[in-house]
Amino acid sequence: TGTALPICLTNYTKLGYAGNTEPQFIVPSCIAIKESAKVGDQAQRRMMKGVDDLDFFIGDEAVDKPTYATKWPIRHGIVEDWDLMERFMEQIIFKYLRAEPEDHYFLLTEPPLNTPENREYTAEIMFESFNVPGLYIAVQAVLALAASWTSRQVGERTLTGTVIDSGDGVTHVIPVAEGYVIGSCIKHIPIAGRDITYFTQQLLRDREVGIPPEQSLETAKAVKERFSYVCPDLVKEFSKYDTDGSKWIKQYTGVNSITKKEFTIDVGYERFLGPEIFFHPEFANPDFTQPISEVVDEVIQNCPIDVRRPLYKNVVLSGGSTMFRDFGRRLQRDLKRTVDARLKISEELSGGKLKVSTLGLLARYCEQDSVLGSFGNGTESFHYLFPSCIYSPSVCSITIHCFKSV
Repeated sequence: TGTALPICLTNYTKLGYAGNTEPQFIVPSCIAIKESAKVGDQAQRRMMKGVDDLDFFIGDEAVDKPTYATKWPIRHGIVEDWDLMERFMEQIIFKYLRAEPEDHYFLLTEPPLNTPENREYTAEIMFESFNVPGLYIAVQAVLALAASWTSRQVGERTLTGTVIDSGDGVTHVIPVAEGYVIGSCIKHIPIAGRDITYFTQQLLRDREVGIPPEQSLETAKAVKERFSYVCPDLVKEFSKYDTDGSKWIKQYTGVNSITKKEFTIDVGYERFLGPEIFFHPEFANPDFTQPISEVVDEVIQNCPIDVRRPLYKNVVLSGGSTMFRDFGRRLQRDLKRTVDARLKISEELSGGKLKVSTLGLLARYCEQDSVLGSFGNGTESFHYLFPSCIYSPSVCSITIHCFKSV
């Protein structure tokens, strides 16, 4: 059996071979299909259905097909259309990885609180459609903790920590103790990368800077990815731009998709106001006003008391929306202030000084599933790592995560 193939299924699918520091391919998790007409000769429609099933594109090719219907089979990390998902998986395995699924073990990721039915159906597709010899379905948060080992000494490596997983569609704060997710304490935050894009788009619209309407979302996304950062103090940041704007204001140049002419816009306050909604969510969502630092603190406080200290010591950032410059520094500062305020009250009530544990916050530098998948070069070591593994000829019990066919 060849090298394990980790595949991270989110809004962007990351795939490659275990042991590499970054994925070979990152493709949008979308598929472009031909939608058959609803009227006409039924015999003709039945004949064309088989042809249409083969006429589809995935990833960046799907985005660039205006005459096709673009579908997203994965929403918020959960598969919504299994037929399209199977076709998508077929393309990424055979066309992108150029691999024979019968020769490789597969490591797939799942979001926290994924339903057992979804997990079972994933196993059914992988075993019966692709005939894989072995499959492991792992929670993304545990993989992020394992990925953090690459920047730690051997003695400091642990599978206990708090993972902040923020992608394009959803943000979760997930406590993990000794490799097991504490499911009852997971918190969902309705702020993620897409919300930052929409908020940036609205800020640019309010300024009426001359962006072609059909490209406003694309421009906002480019501005977010190129120029955005997290500021330590909102008032001081506004003052910096007001006193010396030429030093901080950036320029974005795009091309009008219709006239093919260039347009240029100035990017000012949008640079720091976009990511600021993590710390002031009321800017974008009046129904949710809790900053991310308070959510993290609440999650850890809801956990059993004996694991709280290691959860505070090991906060790991995962996902594209945590990669803004100084995001980790701001989060660490705000979280420390929240904890210190509570400790001060406890000290006043108890009349003594409490010993404080250091807050540790680590950004994810290495591809999460690649690290875990590379531990086992052989079959036995791969399965030895996960004692929950059982043997089954096909679809396995819905309560387990690790599968192997015989």
